[in-house]
Amino acid sequence: MFTVYGVTGQVFNGTLEEMSRVSGLERARTVRTVDREEDNWQLGVPNAESSGTSEKAVKAYRAMLPREIERGPLYHAGQIMRHRVICLNVNDDIGKAWRTLQTNGIHQAPVLNDAMQLVGIVGERELLSVINMDTGKILEALGRRVGDVMNTPVITAQAVTDIRRIAAAMLMHGIDGVPVTGELGRLVGYVSRGDILRAVVADPPLSLWR
Repeated sequence: MFTVYGVTGQVFNGTLEEMSRVSGLERARTVRTVDREEDNWQLGVPNAESSGTSEKAVKAYRAMLPREIERGPLYHAGQIMRHRVICLNVNDDIGKAWRTLQTNGIHQAPVLNDAMQLVGIVGERELLSVINMDTGKILEALGRRVGDVMNTPVITAQAVTDIRRIAAAMLMHGIDGVPVTGELGRLVGYVSRGDILRAVVADPPLSLWR
């Protein structure tokens, strides 16, 4: 299950498929669709038509695969999320926000209001749009606040959400991470692309490559 929070509070709670109807999430980057032939070559599998491989050979290869596929472990957000989450306040100045990201070695952070409610998320990309820098030092931040440049509404997931669906949400909406929320929208963790990759690499099932 996913929940979307904006400056007015919760604006959505439901499935990944239902979330596509939420307005304000259209800022996502477009995910390029790779056709089957190109996809096969990128995976190191020659395309049957382009390589002249016969249908008989393809059937023989498929016949060698095990009938029962080992699906491997199912991970949930709560199992891989970071419990210590670096957050920013909507009223933080841009310079402070930039230094917070750099000091903690992170690329983005959830944004809370004065009531400690999640209202958005901001990353290096948004901060750099209003920062004048030279040799790594901030020369000017144009007097802007985090609330002026943050992305809102923000997509969140519950701790029991399957990380494969979180990964799908990241791809669909062009986001780099998903805050994890508990009861009453309380922020309890954060799942990044790196967290998902580490979980997959740690114990990948052989069927992953089928």
